[in-house]
Amino acid sequence: MDHNEVTAYVDIYAPPSEPTAHMIFGTNQYSPVEMAATRYHQGLAPFIIATGGVNRHNGIVEGREFYRALLERGVPAAAIRYEDRSANTWQNVEYALAALDEALRAGLPITAISKWYHLRAIYALRRFLPSVDVCFALTFDPIYDGVAVTRSNWQRHPGGHRRVIREWQEISRRIAEGDLQPAIRDNGWRARPVSTEPDGTPRA
Repeated sequence: MDHNEVTAYVDIYAPPSEPTAHMIFGTNQYSPVEMAATRYHQGLAPFIIATGGVNRHNGIVEGREFYRALLERGVPAAAIRYEDRSANTWQNVEYALAALDEALRAGLPITAISKWYHLRAIYALRRFLPSVDVCFALTFDPIYDGVAVTRSNWQRHPGGHRRVIREWQEISRRIAEGDLQPAIRDNGWRARPVSTEPDGTPRA
């Protein structure tokens, strides 16, 4: 793949068109908190789920810190759930399943808030919520070494290049190995429909 194809492959942006539960994936950056709080006050994020255990870079407990930061920004405690044990993207979702189920039972679709290239976030949601028809994603440009990693500069940003390529390689490899089921961006992220022969059998 060339750089444009890799960018398109990992870009998770798929915004919702209605109020949804917003799930902040673990990070040491505060852009997702600002985004979630702003959308709460706009009536677009009535339920917010913060995730993340101890951050290996600065030692904060991400879920707890996001909870505190959301309260500071005027989001009431009743609108927030958080988990503070996860150590990776997959655990972000696994350990937040009770809160995600609470949101779904309330009739709220799920919107991920994460780095624009964080494709693992989408595949973690699809893996742990296989019966959910669609999930959405809002994104931000993370800052590393004082410079934002964007869709246009990641290939020239040492930290950005490594992170984007890792995302592309891991997801494409795990799909090829059958460990993950492919998803498609179509007014949100959905399970890719299985092509079938006229008799209904799966097409090779």
